[in-house]
Amino acid sequence: MSTLLLEIGAEEIPARFLPKAMEDLKRLTQEGMAGHSIKVSAENIKAYATPRRLVVTVRDIPERQEDRVKEVFGPPKKVAFNPDGTLSRAGEKFLAGYNLKPERLVIKKKDKGEYVAAEVMEKGLPTKEVLPDVLKKIILSLSFPKSMRWGDGTLRFVRPIRWLVAMLDSEVIPLEIDGIRSGNETRGHRFLSPGPVRLDHADSYESILERNFVILDPKKREDIINIQVKELTGSDVMDEELLATVTCLVEYPYSVMGEFDEKYLALPNELLTTVMKSHQKYFPVRDNRNNLTNRFIVVSNTREENADVVRTGAERVIRARLEDARFYFNEDRKKKLKDRVEDLKRVTYHEKLGSLYDKTMRIKALCLFIGEKVINAEKEKNLAALKRAAMLSKCDLVTGVVREFPELQGVMGMYYALGDNEDDVPFAISAVQLAIRDQYHPVYYGDYIPGNDTGAILSLADKMDNIASFFSIGLKPTGSEDPFALRRASLGVIRILLDKGYKISIKEVLEKAVSSLPHIKEPEPLIREIAEFFEIRIENHLLTFYGKEYSPDVIQAVIHLSTIIPLIDALGRMDALMGFKSAPKYGDFLLAVKRVRNIIPKREMPSPKPELFKEEEEKKLFEVLEKVKDSADDFIEDALYKDALEVFLGLTQPINDFFDKVLVMDKDERVRENRLALLASVWETVSTFADFSRLL
Repeated sequence: MSTLLLEIGAEEIPARFLPKAMEDLKRLTQEGMAGHSIKVSAENIKAYATPRRLVVTVRDIPERQEDRVKEVFGPPKKVAFNPDGTLSRAGEKFLAGYNLKPERLVIKKKDKGEYVAAEVMEKGLPTKEVLPDVLKKIILSLSFPKSMRWGDGTLRFVRPIRWLVAMLDSEVIPLEIDGIRSGNETRGHRFLSPGPVRLDHADSYESILERNFVILDPKKREDIINIQVKELTGSDVMDEELLATVTCLVEYPYSVMGEFDEKYLALPNELLTTVMKSHQKYFPVRDNRNNLTNRFIVVSNTREENADVVRTGAERVIRARLEDARFYFNEDRKKKLKDRVEDLKRVTYHEKLGSLYDKTMRIKALCLFIGEKVINAEKEKNLAALKRAAMLSKCDLVTGVVREFPELQGVMGMYYALGDNEDDVPFAISAVQLAIRDQYHPVYYGDYIPGNDTGAILSLADKMDNIASFFSIGLKPTGSEDPFALRRASLGVIRILLDKGYKISIKEVLEKAVSSLPHIKEPEPLIREIAEFFEIRIENHLLTFYGKEYSPDVIQAVIHLSTIIPLIDALGRMDALMGFKSAPKYGDFLLAVKRVRNIIPKREMPSPKPELFKEEEEKKLFEVLEKVKDSADDFIEDALYKDALEVFLGLTQPINDFFDKVLVMDKDERVRENRLALLASVWETVSTFADFSRLL
């Protein structure tokens, strides 16, 4: 058994690409080995990455491919055999080519005709003869979010490839990609060991790299950083996302503590941490009370003796960045947030959708519409807070800090809204501040949902306006493309409505949002299109996150109502249906209403006319139906869904009696149509609760 090593040496690869690249490299290697009958265990395939290299090692590789049986086709049947059934010269030649006996031949269909075929044993080749093709295919199959072409070559890769190492034990596997030939020379650390490093064996690769200041395994680099940070601060790294990023930025990590002037601690925490984390990839340091201090950790790509140089450089850079942040913050505070509303008129939201001011007005109208329907306690005060939050929601987009640090939109608005109260508006400013901060949440699954109604409604309004606006000008998601994150916005809407239990439907909000778009002359087609878009998202959300509570058929039975009724009510109906399915009379009722569904026309039917009823059974069904309608409507109105289903059970026997005693397809067209209208009315009544044809 042998060890395989493949190293792709390149210019610095962006850190965000490395985790997936490692996954892809391992997967492609596993598929490549299996596809070429080289039997290796998945546990023996390891993928690694540093900024300058992508590496895969495979241990216990067999010396040869496995023997395999393959099917081979010969000439067409009519060519392989003579008219008397004996083998023709072409048939004999096919047998001789594979050293086969006549009894091994079979006739198989291929394309549009019949051909002779046989199964033959293919002996496995030595692994080292197969590997060049396997490794080349692995390299060329790697894909990245962005790739480039360099020099006069035609190859596209994430960054220019500078060297290739391909070895089976101590032997070089020859391959060439775009003029770059494989060898047994790797590279150490770019600055600490810049020259080529010869490898004598694939097994010694990792240890040789380490002697040349490259820690190959990302997990090992991560552990080193964790240990160093704990030694410097007394606590573990708390920011796992930043740790993962920094790990992919260095080959030889050495952590250094730096400081900045305490005056910068007067800046908002989010601004400080954004400067340190997002822009410089430094770890903020907190005290034992979790308060930010004026210290930070920079993970350098060098040795301990260079620590002072690293510290000095990092402190100089962070000082400049923090000074910029302080300047913008102080300048921004010279103007109240409410005085920036007019500035929004000069900022284009989208050339077809007007300015940020136009968007703000749409959000305000939508907020007040939703608030009127869902806010109960202290309504006047909370509506005033909601109006204020909506008006100020986009004002921080024209501030210096947010222009410099866009990821702080909303957050800076929260700080700038402090002290921006108006004496004649009776509400607590904190509600408005939190709403401005939370308007963009939730951004992804697991992200928090705004805690108070002001923030939740503002977030709903903003997201619904985004969806309605971009759909209205044809900029909707297509395939994998969703440049305006409308799928993500729709999931945010769904999560808020379910979490808050708001008694408002998506369709109601959509109608209001679309009515605010002056360029829309016929709103109904647009509303239908967006509602269908939401239905798909809702169904996926329910199946993914509520699949243990509700069976798929129950979700299917209610999904067509999910945008028409409040989402929380859709869950209530599903709860009732899950209990209803275990009721003794459930099967009889379901069979009865399905009989109704199967016979009624697909066209719209008029109301049944009692004066045309002839048989007692149809009169009885109509009488029971009228009572059921009234009772069920009342129960549904009061969200008493189990009681509504109990009422529907009263239809079972009258429906069965009707089908047993009444000829629906009467010769008299008026009677026939009236009976179909009666059955259509039955189906329409039960369908106000759910689509029972979807239930099993």
